[in-house]
Amino acid sequence: MLEGRKRDIRKQAYALREKCKVSRYGIIDLFKECERLGYKLLRYPLGEDADLGFVMKKDNDIVVFTNTCSRLAREIFTLAHEIGHVVLHLERANSFIDDAITIAGRSTNEKEQEANYFASCLLMPEDEVDKFLDLEIVDFKSKGLTAMDIARIMSEFNVSFEMALNRLENLEKISGNERTKLDNARIQLRVGNLLRSVGGNQRLNEATEEIEIPHEYIEYVIDNYNHNVIPQETLEKALECYHLTIEDISDKLVEREEAEEDDLDALLGGIAD
Repeated sequence: MLEGRKRDIRKQAYALREKCKVSRYGIIDLFKECERLGYKLLRYPLGEDADLGFVMKKDNDIVVFTNTCSRLAREIFTLAHEIGHVVLHLERANSFIDDAITIAGRSTNEKEQEANYFASCLLMPEDEVDKFLDLEIVDFKSKGLTAMDIARIMSEFNVSFEMALNRLENLEKISGNERTKLDNARIQLRVGNLLRSVGGNQRLNEATEEIEIPHEYIEYVIDNYNHNVIPQETLEKALECYHLTIEDISDKLVEREEAEEDDLDALLGGIAD
């Protein structure tokens, strides 16, 4: 990625961050910020081996999805990555779907690399990292960082251990050898133990498996049911998320034959029409 393009992405990431509510160093709740920005956020436990997130345009709406079977820190980064697609790429494309390869930075696709860079700048801007290392880490320049320090960075910036290491290495705050040592310490001590030892946010290392669906989506679900895209069982599952039953929306249903599809793609099929 050319330095000029990186500079442009940093500007856009920092401009969006200025609209967010921030604690001492990190964005407090990126999920709430997503909704405050006007995006339609869908969080759903799609499974550990499923896609991690996607973003798409539907009419005048921007729909953002994150898989809540991911650890919270990874889900937050996925959301930041999808917001990156919105800001950088969605005017020239209708959708992006992301999995472990694109989110982990192993994709050679330029747009995926740009979205990852945007997410890193949004969650851990360089000036805030510098401030943390200066004010919170005693003798950082002479002693370096410990695994417990990385756990503190995790909690302050709401990121994963791996993302913290990636960002610190990319900003040249740690060397490749230091990164390897810190990663080995993570494996030996385990992230959960490290977070507990510093009084950090242990939820970052756990999957929430939350279900959060904007109220407008029920219309898409009903439309898909009426067009034989999803079976009644899927409709009922979706209604449960809204604490509704078939009887509550019976006036909106039409006579139809059952379909066999029962997954999130079918559930949201109407969005892409």
